Amino acid sequence: MTHPFDDTTRRNIAERCAAFARLPASEPAALLKRAAVAVALVEAGDGTNGTTLLLTLRAAGLRAHRGQWALPGGRCDEGETPVAAALRELHEELGVELGPDDVLGMLDEYPTRSGYLITPVVLWAAKSAGISPNPDEVASVHRIALDDIERPDAFDFVAIPESTRRVIRFRHAGHFIHAPTAALIYQLREVLAGRDTRVAELEQPVFAWK
Repeated sequence: MTHPFDDTTRRNIAERCAAFARLPASEPAALLKRAAVAVALVEAGDGTNGTTLLLTLRAAGLRAHRGQWALPGGRCDEGETPVAAALRELHEELGVELGPDDVLGMLDEYPTRSGYLITPVVLWAAKSAGISPNPDEVASVHRIALDDIERPDAFDFVAIPESTRRVIRFRHAGHFIHAPTAALIYQLREVLAGRDTRVAELEQPVFAWK
């Protein structure tokens, strides 16, 4: 196992995040709204003691992006920082209550076709045993092993006629997970490997443009 859920792994990931040359935060373009997601790292919970990240399938009753794969997150409230928004959304969606001391770092901002500028916040959720999904927002919650996102065949890139940019896809349990979620997970993988790989130009599928 490459990433056991222990203090050594926590320190290693925090050091990788600190060493990551994150692009400077910017004010959103006029049509973009600021948002944040929680890249919450938790114990596998299956007896393997591995480190996993929490991924959700959005509830079918939501107004936007219903039934899509997503990291816990949402729009920043007025005057709210991305870190505060990620912590709040993680608690609202999954009942996991963390604080600023649990933040390991942040990844690059990602502009979405649907009008958001997303800030990914990497969190160490040592108190994740009480995960309780909010059924109004979350259809199901899944734990993705860090070892799995590092597989050589975990991601692929395809062309679409609607864009000159490559669409990134992450393979998980027989499903394709697309950007923005796939792009953010891909950058986490690159950070863990010590690489400053940019993902803002990786494309989303057309169904996620609205």
